[in-house]
Amino acid sequence: MRDPHRTEHVISLVEHSSSAPADARTEHRPPPSGSPLRRWAPWAPGAMALLVGLWGIRRQGTLWGDEAVTYAMAHRDVPQIWHTLSHIDAVHGLYYLLMRGVFTLWDGGLVALRLPSVLAVAAAAVGIVRIGHRLGATRAGLLAGAVFPLLPPVQRYAQEGRSYALVCALVTWASWLLVSNLTRPRLRGWVAYGAVILTACLLHELAVLIVMAHGVTVFRTRRERPLRRAWSIAAGGVLAGLLPLAAFSTTQSEQVDWIGPPDAGAVLGFVVTALLGVAFARVPRLSHGARLATGARLSRGPIPLSELALPLLILPPALLMLTSPLHPLYVDRYVLASAIGFALLTGSMLDRLGRSARSVGTVRRVTCAVALAALFLALVPVSIALRKPESRENDAVAIARTVRRVAEPGDGLLFTPIRRRVWTLARPDDFRALTDLALERTPVESGTLSGRELPPDRIRERMLADERIVVVRDLAGRPLETDAREVVKRATLDEFFEECTDRTVTRARITVFARPGHCRTAPPRPAPGHGPGPHRPGTAR
Repeated sequence: MRDPHRTEHVISLVEHSSSAPADARTEHRPPPSGSPLRRWAPWAPGAMALLVGLWGIRRQGTLWGDEAVTYAMAHRDVPQIWHTLSHIDAVHGLYYLLMRGVFTLWDGGLVALRLPSVLAVAAAAVGIVRIGHRLGATRAGLLAGAVFPLLPPVQRYAQEGRSYALVCALVTWASWLLVSNLTRPRLRGWVAYGAVILTACLLHELAVLIVMAHGVTVFRTRRERPLRRAWSIAAGGVLAGLLPLAAFSTTQSEQVDWIGPPDAGAVLGFVVTALLGVAFARVPRLSHGARLATGARLSRGPIPLSELALPLLILPPALLMLTSPLHPLYVDRYVLASAIGFALLTGSMLDRLGRSARSVGTVRRVTCAVALAALFLALVPVSIALRKPESRENDAVAIARTVRRVAEPGDGLLFTPIRRRVWTLARPDDFRALTDLALERTPVESGTLSGRELPPDRIRERMLADERIVVVRDLAGRPLETDAREVVKRATLDEFFEECTDRTVTRARITVFARPGHCRTAPPRPAPGHGPGPHRPGTAR
Protein backbone atom coordinates (compact mmCIF):
# COMPACT_ATOMS: atom_id res chain seq x y z
CA MET A 1 0.00 0.00 0.00
CA ARG A 2 1.39 3.45 -1.02
CA ASP A 3 2.26 5.98 1.60
CA PRO A 4 0.06 9.04 0.84
CA HIS A 5 2.52 11.37 2.53
CA ARG A 6 5.35 10.15 0.28
CA THR A 7 3.22 10.54 -2.83
CA GLU A 8 2.40 14.12 -1.88
CA HIS A 9 6.09 14.79 -1.28
CA VAL A 10 7.06 13.53 -4.77
CA ILE A 11 4.33 15.58 -6.43
CA SER A 12 5.53 18.62 -4.51
CA LEU A 13 9.11 18.11 -5.72
CA VAL A 14 7.98 17.71 -9.36
CA GLU A 15 5.87 20.85 -9.17
CA HIS A 16 8.73 22.76 -7.59
CA SER A 17 11.16 21.58 -10.31
CA SER A 18 8.81 22.44 -13.17
CA SER A 19 8.17 25.90 -11.75
CA ALA A 20 11.88 26.77 -11.54
CA PRO A 21 12.74 29.85 -13.59
CA ALA A 22 14.18 29.28 -17.05
CA ASP A 23 17.34 31.18 -16.17
CA ALA A 24 18.21 28.54 -13.59
CA ARG A 25 18.52 25.96 -16.33
CA THR A 26 21.23 27.89 -18.16
CA GLU A 27 24.92 27.56 -17.62
CA HIS A 28 25.25 30.80 -15.68
CA ARG A 29 22.50 32.25 -13.56
CA PRO A 30 22.24 35.96 -14.35
CA PRO A 31 21.73 38.32 -11.44
CA PRO A 32 18.16 39.32 -10.60
CA SER A 33 16.54 41.72 -13.05
CA GLY A 34 16.82 44.64 -10.67
CA SER A 35 20.51 44.10 -9.96
CA PRO A 36 22.78 47.01 -11.01
CA LEU A 37 25.36 44.40 -12.07
CA ARG A 38 23.02 42.92 -14.63
CA ARG A 39 22.07 46.34 -15.96
CA TRP A 40 25.58 47.74 -16.33
CA ALA A 41 27.89 44.73 -16.74
CA PRO A 42 27.15 44.25 -20.49
CA TRP A 43 28.32 47.82 -21.12
CA ALA A 44 31.66 47.40 -19.33
CA PRO A 45 33.45 45.72 -22.28
CA GLY A 46 32.11 48.45 -24.57
CA ALA A 47 33.46 51.16 -22.27
CA MET A 48 36.81 49.38 -22.10
CA ALA A 49 36.90 49.10 -25.89
CA LEU A 50 36.20 52.82 -26.15
CA LEU A 51 39.05 53.68 -23.79
CA VAL A 52 41.50 51.34 -25.56
CA GLY A 53 40.49 52.76 -28.94
CA LEU A 54 40.85 56.40 -27.87
CA TRP A 55 44.29 55.75 -26.37
CA GLY A 56 46.79 57.16 -28.86
CA ILE A 57 44.16 57.54 -31.57
CA ARG A 58 46.20 60.16 -33.46
CA ARG A 59 49.18 57.77 -33.68
CA GLN A 60 51.61 60.67 -33.40
CA GLY A 61 49.94 62.47 -36.29
CA THR A 62 50.67 59.78 -38.88
CA LEU A 63 48.49 58.53 -41.69
CA TRP A 64 49.06 55.53 -43.90
CA GLY A 65 48.16 55.33 -47.58
CA ASP A 66 44.70 53.73 -47.38
CA GLU A 67 43.65 56.20 -44.70
CA ALA A 68 44.89 59.05 -46.90
CA VAL A 69 42.50 57.78 -49.58
CA THR A 70 39.62 57.77 -47.10
CA TYR A 71 40.50 61.29 -45.98
CA ALA A 72 40.61 62.58 -49.55
CA MET A 73 37.39 60.83 -50.61
CA ALA A 74 35.55 62.13 -47.54
CA HIS A 75 36.41 65.67 -48.65
CA ARG A 76 35.05 65.26 -52.17
CA ASP A 77 31.42 66.15 -52.76
CA VAL A 78 28.90 63.42 -53.50
CA PRO A 79 28.96 63.83 -57.33
CA GLN A 80 32.76 63.63 -57.26
CA ILE A 81 32.58 60.48 -55.12
CA TRP A 82 30.15 58.86 -57.56
CA HIS A 83 32.42 59.84 -60.45
CA THR A 84 35.40 58.25 -58.72
CA LEU A 85 33.51 55.07 -57.85
CA SER A 86 32.71 54.57 -61.52
CA HIS A 87 36.46 54.19 -62.10
CA ILE A 88 37.87 52.72 -58.91
CA ASP A 89 37.08 51.63 -55.34
CA ALA A 90 33.39 50.87 -55.90
CA VAL A 91 33.71 48.19 -53.19
CA HIS A 92 34.34 50.96 -50.63
CA GLY A 93 31.68 53.34 -51.94
CA LEU A 94 29.24 53.02 -49.05
CA TYR A 95 32.03 53.63 -46.55
CA TYR A 96 33.24 56.74 -48.38
CA LEU A 97 29.70 58.15 -48.41
CA LEU A 98 29.41 57.45 -44.70
CA MET A 99 32.71 59.23 -44.00
CA ARG A 100 31.60 62.11 -46.21
CA GLY A 101 28.69 62.51 -43.79
CA VAL A 102 31.01 62.34 -40.78
CA PHE A 103 33.29 65.07 -42.09
CA THR A 104 30.32 67.19 -43.11
CA LEU A 105 29.16 67.14 -39.50
CA TRP A 106 32.63 67.56 -38.00
CA ASP A 107 35.91 68.03 -39.84
CA GLY A 108 37.99 66.78 -36.93
CA GLY A 109 41.07 65.56 -38.82
CA LEU A 110 42.58 62.29 -37.66
CA VAL A 111 40.18 61.90 -34.74
CA ALA A 112 37.12 62.25 -36.98
CA LEU A 113 38.72 59.85 -39.45
CA ARG A 114 39.26 57.09 -36.88
CA LEU A 115 36.49 57.67 -34.34
CA PRO A 116 33.85 55.66 -36.29
CA SER A 117 36.13 52.62 -36.12
CA VAL A 118 36.63 53.07 -32.37
CA LEU A 119 32.88 53.29 -31.82
CA ALA A 120 32.33 50.25 -34.03
CA VAL A 121 34.68 48.09 -31.95
CA ALA A 122 32.91 49.25 -28.79
CA ALA A 123 29.56 48.28 -30.34
CA ALA A 124 31.00 44.89 -31.32
CA ALA A 125 32.23 44.28 -27.76
CA VAL A 126 28.74 44.94 -26.39
CA GLY A 127 27.26 42.71 -29.08
CA ILE A 128 29.56 39.86 -28.11
CA VAL A 129 28.33 40.15 -24.52
CA ARG A 130 24.74 39.95 -25.77
CA ILE A 131 25.55 36.88 -27.86
CA GLY A 132 26.92 35.16 -24.78
CA HIS A 133 23.76 36.00 -22.84
CA ARG A 134 21.55 34.65 -25.65
CA LEU A 135 23.53 31.43 -25.68
CA GLY A 136 23.06 30.94 -21.95
CA ALA A 137 26.71 31.76 -21.25
CA THR A 138 26.48 35.20 -19.66
CA ARG A 139 29.83 35.15 -17.90
CA ALA A 140 31.59 33.73 -20.96
CA GLY A 141 30.04 36.54 -23.01
CA LEU A 142 31.31 39.18 -20.59
CA LEU A 143 34.81 37.72 -20.72
CA ALA A 144 34.68 37.46 -24.52
CA GLY A 145 33.55 41.08 -24.80
CA ALA A 146 36.49 42.12 -22.64
CA VAL A 147 38.96 40.03 -24.66
CA PHE A 148 37.80 41.26 -28.08
CA PRO A 149 39.10 44.88 -27.98
CA LEU A 150 42.44 43.66 -26.58
CA LEU A 151 43.22 41.36 -29.52
CA PRO A 152 46.11 42.96 -31.48
CA PRO A 153 44.37 42.88 -34.91
CA VAL A 154 41.28 44.49 -33.39
CA GLN A 155 43.37 47.16 -31.65
CA ARG A 156 45.04 47.92 -34.96
CA TYR A 157 41.91 48.35 -37.06
CA ALA A 158 40.00 50.10 -34.29
CA GLN A 159 42.33 53.02 -35.02
CA GLU A 160 42.22 53.06 -38.81
CA GLY A 161 40.01 55.13 -41.05
CA ARG A 162 38.82 52.13 -43.04
CA SER A 163 35.68 49.99 -43.03
CA TYR A 164 36.96 46.82 -41.34
CA ALA A 165 35.91 47.69 -37.76
CA LEU A 166 32.46 48.71 -38.95
CA VAL A 167 32.09 45.36 -40.72
CA CYS A 168 33.05 43.66 -37.43
CA ALA A 169 30.31 45.50 -35.55
CA LEU A 170 27.67 44.61 -38.13
CA VAL A 171 28.75 40.97 -38.22
CA THR A 172 28.56 40.81 -34.43
CA TRP A 173 25.00 42.09 -34.29
CA ALA A 174 23.99 39.96 -37.27
CA SER A 175 25.25 36.96 -35.30
CA TRP A 176 23.18 38.08 -32.31
CA LEU A 177 20.12 38.35 -34.56
CA LEU A 178 20.82 34.87 -35.92
CA VAL A 179 20.93 33.39 -32.42
CA SER A 180 17.77 35.31 -31.49
CA ASN A 181 15.98 33.97 -34.56
CA LEU A 182 16.99 30.43 -33.68
CA THR A 183 15.46 31.00 -30.24
CA ARG A 184 12.28 32.80 -31.33
CA PRO A 185 11.87 32.76 -35.12
CA ARG A 186 9.96 35.79 -36.36
CA LEU A 187 9.64 37.42 -39.76
CA ARG A 188 10.90 40.80 -38.62
CA GLY A 189 13.88 39.11 -36.95
CA TRP A 190 14.93 37.46 -40.20
CA VAL A 191 14.37 40.72 -42.12
CA ALA A 192 16.60 42.55 -39.63
CA TYR A 193 19.24 39.82 -39.89
CA GLY A 194 19.28 40.08 -43.68
CA ALA A 195 19.45 43.88 -43.63
CA VAL A 196 22.36 44.00 -41.16
CA ILE A 197 24.47 41.35 -42.88
CA LEU A 198 23.75 42.93 -46.29
CA THR A 199 24.98 46.28 -44.99
CA ALA A 200 28.17 44.56 -43.83
CA CYS A 201 28.62 43.06 -47.30
CA LEU A 202 28.05 46.42 -48.98
CA LEU A 203 30.76 47.91 -46.75
CA HIS A 204 33.10 45.10 -47.78
CA GLU A 205 32.11 42.39 -50.23
CA LEU A 206 34.09 39.64 -48.53
CA ALA A 207 31.80 39.87 -45.51
CA VAL A 208 29.67 37.48 -47.57
CA LEU A 209 31.93 34.75 -46.18
CA ILE A 210 30.23 35.33 -42.82
CA VAL A 211 26.92 34.31 -44.42
CA MET A 212 28.52 30.97 -45.27
CA ALA A 213 29.81 30.59 -41.71
CA HIS A 214 26.32 31.27 -40.38
CA GLY A 215 24.96 28.68 -42.79
CA VAL A 216 27.29 26.06 -41.34
CA THR A 217 26.02 26.95 -37.86
CA VAL A 218 22.36 26.69 -38.86
CA PHE A 219 22.64 23.42 -40.77
CA ARG A 220 24.86 21.77 -38.17
CA THR A 221 22.74 22.57 -35.15
CA ARG A 222 19.10 22.94 -36.27
CA ARG A 223 17.11 20.15 -37.84
CA GLU A 224 13.81 22.02 -38.10
CA ARG A 225 13.12 22.55 -41.77
CA PRO A 226 11.26 25.88 -41.31
CA LEU A 227 14.30 27.41 -39.59
CA ARG A 228 16.64 26.26 -42.32
CA ARG A 229 14.25 27.55 -44.95
CA ALA A 230 13.95 30.92 -43.22
CA TRP A 231 17.73 31.32 -42.99
CA SER A 232 18.13 30.25 -46.64
CA ILE A 233 15.62 32.89 -47.78
CA ALA A 234 17.41 35.58 -45.75
CA ALA A 235 20.79 34.52 -47.14
CA GLY A 236 19.39 34.50 -50.67
CA GLY A 237 18.16 38.05 -50.18
CA VAL A 238 21.64 39.10 -49.04
CA LEU A 239 23.26 37.54 -52.10
CA ALA A 240 20.69 39.15 -54.41
CA GLY A 241 21.28 42.54 -52.81
CA LEU A 242 25.05 42.19 -53.14
CA LEU A 243 25.02 40.89 -56.71
CA PRO A 244 24.91 44.27 -58.54
CA LEU A 245 27.91 45.61 -56.61
CA ALA A 246 29.81 42.33 -56.99
CA ALA A 247 29.18 42.28 -60.73
CA PHE A 248 30.27 45.89 -61.19
CA SER A 249 33.36 45.49 -59.01
CA THR A 250 34.67 42.78 -61.33
CA THR A 251 35.31 45.56 -63.84
CA GLN A 252 37.76 47.03 -61.29
CA SER A 253 39.49 43.77 -60.42
CA GLU A 254 42.90 45.24 -61.22
CA GLN A 255 42.66 46.95 -57.81
CA VAL A 256 43.53 43.66 -56.11
CA ASP A 257 46.24 42.57 -58.53
CA TRP A 258 48.78 43.53 -55.86
CA ILE A 259 47.60 40.70 -53.59
CA GLY A 260 49.80 37.63 -53.75
CA PRO A 261 49.29 34.13 -52.36
CA PRO A 262 49.42 33.96 -48.56
CA ASP A 263 52.98 33.48 -47.36
CA ALA A 264 54.14 30.88 -44.87
CA GLY A 265 53.76 33.31 -41.97
CA ALA A 266 50.12 34.03 -42.82
CA VAL A 267 49.29 30.34 -43.20
CA LEU A 268 51.07 29.45 -39.97
CA GLY A 269 49.31 32.25 -38.11
CA PHE A 270 45.91 31.03 -39.32
CA VAL A 271 46.65 27.41 -38.44
CA VAL A 272 47.83 28.32 -34.93
CA THR A 273 44.78 30.55 -34.34
CA ALA A 274 42.41 27.86 -35.60
CA LEU A 275 44.01 25.18 -33.42
CA LEU A 276 43.82 27.46 -30.40
CA GLY A 277 40.15 28.06 -31.12
CA VAL A 278 39.45 24.33 -31.34
CA ALA A 279 41.40 23.74 -28.13
CA PHE A 280 39.54 26.54 -26.33
CA ALA A 281 36.25 24.96 -27.39
CA ARG A 282 37.20 21.62 -25.84
CA VAL A 283 39.39 22.24 -22.81
CA PRO A 284 39.22 22.53 -19.91
CA ARG A 285 36.06 20.43 -19.65
CA LEU A 286 34.29 20.62 -16.31
CA SER A 287 33.82 17.24 -14.74
CA HIS A 288 30.44 16.34 -13.25
CA GLY A 289 31.92 16.80 -9.78
CA ALA A 290 33.33 20.21 -10.66
CA ARG A 291 29.96 21.32 -12.00
CA LEU A 292 28.29 20.27 -8.78
CA ALA A 293 30.97 22.00 -6.71
CA THR A 294 30.75 25.29 -8.62
CA GLY A 295 27.03 25.32 -9.32
CA ALA A 296 27.53 25.30 -13.11
CA ARG A 297 24.89 23.65 -15.25
CA LEU A 298 24.80 22.57 -18.84
CA SER A 299 23.99 25.35 -21.31
CA ARG A 300 20.39 25.49 -22.49
CA GLY A 301 20.94 28.12 -25.19
CA PRO A 302 19.56 27.53 -28.68
CA ILE A 303 22.96 26.31 -29.89
CA PRO A 304 26.32 25.59 -28.24
CA LEU A 305 28.60 28.62 -28.26
CA SER A 306 31.32 26.74 -30.14
CA GLU A 307 28.91 25.94 -33.01
CA LEU A 308 28.63 29.66 -33.72
CA ALA A 309 32.20 30.68 -32.92
CA LEU A 310 34.24 28.01 -34.70
CA PRO A 311 32.76 28.59 -38.19
CA LEU A 312 33.24 32.35 -37.72
CA LEU A 313 36.86 31.81 -36.76
CA ILE A 314 37.87 29.21 -39.33
CA LEU A 315 35.69 29.37 -42.44
CA PRO A 316 36.28 32.93 -43.84
CA PRO A 317 40.11 32.87 -43.77
CA ALA A 318 40.22 29.22 -44.85
CA LEU A 319 38.06 29.89 -47.92
CA LEU A 320 40.17 32.88 -48.97
CA MET A 321 43.36 30.85 -48.60
CA LEU A 322 41.98 27.88 -50.50
CA THR A 323 40.91 30.07 -53.43
CA SER A 324 44.33 31.73 -53.68
CA PRO A 325 45.52 29.45 -56.53
CA LEU A 326 42.61 30.77 -58.62
CA HIS A 327 42.79 34.43 -57.55
CA PRO A 328 44.73 35.54 -54.47
CA LEU A 329 42.49 37.61 -52.20
CA TYR A 330 43.68 36.76 -48.71
CA VAL A 331 44.60 39.79 -46.59
CA ASP A 332 44.18 39.50 -42.83
CA ARG A 333 42.11 42.68 -42.51
CA TYR A 334 39.57 41.36 -45.03
CA VAL A 335 38.61 38.65 -42.51
CA LEU A 336 38.95 40.70 -39.32
CA ALA A 337 35.46 39.59 -38.28
CA SER A 338 36.84 36.10 -37.60
CA ALA A 339 38.25 37.65 -34.40
CA ILE A 340 34.68 37.60 -33.06
CA GLY A 341 34.79 33.80 -33.06
CA PHE A 342 38.17 33.75 -31.36
CA ALA A 343 36.98 36.15 -28.65
CA LEU A 344 33.87 34.04 -27.96
CA LEU A 345 35.93 30.85 -27.67
CA THR A 346 38.49 32.56 -25.45
CA GLY A 347 35.78 33.92 -23.18
CA SER A 348 34.19 30.49 -22.90
CA MET A 349 37.54 28.90 -22.09
CA LEU A 350 38.35 31.51 -19.43
CA ASP A 351 34.95 31.00 -17.85
CA ARG A 352 35.39 27.23 -17.64
CA LEU A 353 38.95 27.70 -16.40
CA GLY A 354 37.75 29.97 -13.62
CA ARG A 355 35.02 27.56 -12.60
CA SER A 356 37.31 24.55 -12.61
CA ALA A 357 39.85 26.47 -10.50
CA ARG A 358 37.30 26.66 -7.69
CA SER A 359 37.43 22.91 -7.20
CA VAL A 360 41.24 22.62 -7.12
CA GLY A 361 43.90 23.60 -4.63
CA THR A 362 45.13 27.10 -3.89
CA VAL A 363 48.46 26.55 -5.68
CA ARG A 364 46.75 25.73 -8.98
CA ARG A 365 44.41 28.69 -8.63
CA VAL A 366 47.32 31.03 -8.04
CA THR A 367 49.21 29.49 -10.98
CA CYS A 368 46.24 30.08 -13.29
CA ALA A 369 45.88 33.66 -12.09
CA VAL A 370 49.57 34.40 -12.61
CA ALA A 371 49.52 32.85 -16.09
CA LEU A 372 46.54 34.99 -17.13
CA ALA A 373 48.12 38.13 -15.68
CA ALA A 374 51.35 37.41 -17.58
CA LEU A 375 49.35 36.94 -20.80
CA PHE A 376 47.65 40.30 -20.44
CA LEU A 377 50.90 42.02 -19.50
CA ALA A 378 52.45 40.60 -22.68
CA LEU A 379 49.85 42.58 -24.65
CA VAL A 380 51.11 45.89 -23.26
CA PRO A 381 54.24 46.23 -25.45
CA VAL A 382 52.20 45.04 -28.46
CA SER A 383 49.56 47.68 -27.76
CA ILE A 384 52.20 50.39 -27.44
CA ALA A 385 53.87 49.31 -30.68
CA LEU A 386 50.55 49.45 -32.56
CA ARG A 387 50.29 53.14 -31.69
CA LYS A 388 53.65 54.05 -33.19
CA PRO A 389 54.10 55.27 -36.78
CA GLU A 390 56.27 52.25 -37.60
CA SER A 391 53.33 49.90 -37.06
CA ARG A 392 51.86 50.71 -40.50
CA GLU A 393 53.09 49.82 -43.96
CA ASN A 394 53.72 53.44 -44.87
CA ASP A 395 53.22 56.91 -43.53
CA ALA A 396 51.88 59.43 -46.04
CA VAL A 397 52.56 62.33 -43.65
CA ALA A 398 56.22 61.33 -43.18
CA ILE A 399 56.62 60.87 -46.94
CA ALA A 400 55.22 64.34 -47.62
CA ARG A 401 57.46 65.83 -44.92
CA THR A 402 60.56 64.19 -46.40
CA VAL A 403 59.74 65.35 -49.93
CA ARG A 404 59.41 68.90 -48.63
CA ARG A 405 62.79 68.68 -46.93
CA VAL A 406 64.78 67.35 -49.88
CA ALA A 407 63.08 69.31 -52.68
CA GLU A 408 63.60 72.83 -53.93
CA PRO A 409 60.86 75.03 -55.42
CA GLY A 410 60.46 74.24 -59.11
CA ASP A 411 61.92 70.73 -58.91
CA GLY A 412 60.23 68.06 -60.97
CA LEU A 413 58.20 65.40 -59.17
CA LEU A 414 57.68 61.82 -60.33
CA PHE A 415 55.72 58.91 -58.89
CA THR A 416 56.57 55.39 -59.90
CA PRO A 417 54.35 53.48 -60.06
CA ILE A 418 51.43 55.84 -60.59
CA ARG A 419 49.47 54.53 -57.59
CA ARG A 420 52.06 56.06 -55.24
CA ARG A 421 50.52 59.44 -56.01
CA VAL A 422 47.90 58.62 -53.36
CA TRP A 423 50.58 59.53 -50.82
CA THR A 424 50.00 63.17 -51.79
CA LEU A 425 46.34 63.05 -50.78
CA ALA A 426 47.01 63.58 -47.07
CA ARG A 427 49.05 66.79 -47.39
CA PRO A 428 48.70 68.19 -50.92
CA ASP A 429 50.17 71.56 -49.90
CA ASP A 430 53.59 69.95 -49.35
CA PHE A 431 53.79 69.15 -53.07
CA ARG A 432 52.42 72.34 -54.61
CA ALA A 433 55.83 73.97 -55.13
CA LEU A 434 56.87 71.03 -57.34
CA THR A 435 55.98 70.18 -60.92
CA ASP A 436 54.34 66.77 -61.32
CA LEU A 437 55.97 65.86 -64.61
CA ALA A 438 53.76 62.92 -65.58
CA LEU A 439 50.40 64.29 -64.47
CA GLU A 440 47.81 65.14 -67.10
CA ARG A 441 44.67 65.36 -64.93
CA THR A 442 44.47 65.51 -61.13
CA PRO A 443 42.77 62.75 -59.12
CA VAL A 444 39.68 64.90 -58.56
CA GLU A 445 39.43 66.00 -62.20
CA SER A 446 39.86 62.47 -63.50
CA GLY A 447 37.62 60.83 -60.92
CA THR A 448 40.45 58.56 -59.74
CA LEU A 449 42.78 58.21 -56.78
CA SER A 450 46.06 58.56 -58.66
CA GLY A 451 45.17 60.92 -61.50
CA ARG A 452 45.69 60.45 -65.25
CA GLU A 453 49.20 60.53 -66.67
CA LEU A 454 50.52 61.81 -69.97
CA PRO A 455 51.55 59.51 -72.83
CA PRO A 456 55.08 58.05 -72.51
CA ASP A 457 56.68 60.39 -75.04
CA ARG A 458 55.29 63.48 -73.29
CA ILE A 459 56.55 62.20 -69.93
CA ARG A 460 60.03 61.73 -71.38
CA GLU A 461 59.95 65.20 -72.94
CA ARG A 462 59.00 66.88 -69.67
CA MET A 463 61.61 64.92 -67.69
CA LEU A 464 64.37 65.99 -70.07
CA ALA A 465 63.33 69.62 -69.66
CA ASP A 466 64.03 69.48 -65.94
CA GLU A 467 67.34 69.71 -64.13
CA ARG A 468 66.31 68.04 -60.85
CA ILE A 469 63.60 65.46 -60.23
CA VAL A 470 62.32 64.14 -56.90
CA VAL A 471 61.17 60.55 -57.38
CA VAL A 472 58.76 58.86 -54.96
CA ARG A 473 58.89 55.11 -55.49
CA ASP A 474 58.71 51.65 -53.95
CA LEU A 475 61.53 50.05 -52.02
CA ALA A 476 64.22 48.22 -53.95
CA GLY A 477 63.35 44.62 -54.68
CA ARG A 478 59.65 45.19 -55.32
CA PRO A 479 58.30 43.96 -58.68
CA LEU A 480 58.67 46.59 -61.41
CA GLU A 481 55.64 47.74 -63.38
CA THR A 482 55.73 46.88 -67.09
CA ASP A 483 53.40 49.68 -68.20
CA ALA A 484 54.96 51.80 -70.96
CA ARG A 485 54.85 54.95 -68.85
CA GLU A 486 56.73 53.29 -65.99
CA VAL A 487 59.32 51.85 -68.36
CA VAL A 488 59.95 55.31 -69.84
CA LYS A 489 60.34 56.88 -66.39
CA ARG A 490 62.98 54.36 -65.35
CA ALA A 491 64.83 54.42 -68.66
CA THR A 492 65.02 58.22 -68.79
CA LEU A 493 66.32 58.44 -65.22
CA ASP A 494 68.95 55.77 -65.88
CA GLU A 495 70.17 57.34 -69.12
CA PHE A 496 70.15 61.07 -68.42
CA PHE A 497 70.20 61.55 -64.63
CA GLU A 498 72.33 60.59 -61.67
CA GLU A 499 71.21 59.84 -58.14
CA CYS A 500 71.98 62.60 -55.64
CA THR A 501 70.27 61.56 -52.40
CA ASP A 502 68.13 58.63 -51.40
CA ARG A 503 66.00 58.32 -48.27
CA THR A 504 63.82 55.48 -47.06
CA VAL A 505 60.62 56.41 -45.22
CA THR A 506 58.69 53.36 -44.02
CA ARG A 507 58.09 51.46 -47.29
CA ALA A 508 58.79 54.34 -49.64
CA ARG A 509 61.98 55.67 -51.23
CA ILE A 510 62.38 59.37 -51.91
CA THR A 511 65.26 59.87 -54.32
CA VAL A 512 66.58 63.12 -55.80
CA PHE A 513 67.92 62.76 -59.35
CA ALA A 514 69.77 65.49 -61.23
CA ARG A 515 71.58 65.99 -64.51
CA PRO A 516 75.27 65.05 -64.17
CA GLY A 517 77.13 67.73 -62.24
CA HIS A 518 73.97 69.37 -60.89
CA CYS A 519 73.55 67.53 -57.60
CA ARG A 520 73.25 69.92 -54.69
CA THR A 521 71.81 69.86 -51.21
CA ALA A 522 68.44 71.49 -50.75
CA PRO A 523 68.36 74.27 -48.13
CA PRO A 524 66.97 73.16 -44.77
CA ARG A 525 63.26 73.64 -44.28
CA PRO A 526 61.22 73.85 -41.09
CA ALA A 527 59.43 70.61 -40.31
CA PRO A 528 55.74 70.89 -41.19
CA GLY A 529 53.03 70.06 -38.69
CA HIS A 530 51.60 66.61 -38.16
CA GLY A 531 48.45 65.14 -39.62
CA PRO A 532 46.52 65.89 -42.79
CA GLY A 533 46.72 69.46 -43.96
CA PRO A 534 43.82 71.66 -45.03
CA HIS A 535 42.09 69.90 -47.89
CA ARG A 536 42.22 71.33 -51.36
CA PRO A 537 41.14 69.27 -54.35
CA GLY A 538 43.89 68.11 -56.62
CA THR A 539 47.56 67.40 -56.13
CA ALA A 540 50.88 68.80 -57.21
CA ARG A 541 50.72 71.01 -60.25
